[in-house]
Amino acid sequence: MGLRVVVAEDSLLVREGIARLLEAQDGIDVVELCGDYDGLLAAVKSQAPDVVLTDIRMPPTGTDEGIRAASILRQSHPSIGVVVLSQYAEPAYALELLDGGSEGRAYLLKERVSDPAQIIAAIHEVARGGSVVDPKVVEVLVAGRSRSKESPLRHLTPREREVLDQIAQGKNNAAVGASLFLSERAVEKHINSLFAKIGLGEQPDTHRRVKAVLLYLSDSGEG
Repeated sequence: MGLRVVVAEDSLLVREGIARLLEAQDGIDVVELCGDYDGLLAAVKSQAPDVVLTDIRMPPTGTDEGIRAASILRQSHPSIGVVVLSQYAEPAYALELLDGGSEGRAYLLKERVSDPAQIIAAIHEVARGGSVVDPKVVEVLVAGRSRSKESPLRHLTPREREVLDQIAQGKNNAAVGASLFLSERAVEKHINSLFAKIGLGEQPDTHRRVKAVLLYLSDSGEG
């Protein structure tokens, strides 16, 4: 039985195109198509999909419905993966999507629709609880943050990189500690240290975690 996928996109042509692309793949079943925010939430309730593939902007407001839906689903259906498609290589949107953690979330540019392999890979990744961020979005974030050719993570200790790897998997401090056999206090100490080393010491904690994850994905060649 394949992954059950709901597709949300307000453009009929794009919606049907994505559906045909997905239905041509083994292991993926498109269970419902919808064109707006309310339709997406209703489809999730009635179809219980494994993954939602959604446009970032849909009716009724045409602003950030895809991201708002992803936020709601993290609370109501935490096991559902969400792939958000956007026309914009804007880190702020990715930061908002990953605000509650990177687990089971992907942010891709719509141009990736022309490369089915990337869309399919993202669907499978979020279904496993992983995360994907479009390389172009990461490039914009890194370029805007620093013009240095060296990785901003170069000063991290091996242990700090291990902690960051765990954060990138969407884990909270307690879960990081359990995985690495560290106390929560030790995890907090490592996190504060790595934030300071990569220049994120003065920002809100949530944004620091998300930006650190994006930098880590870029440095690791993921996304």
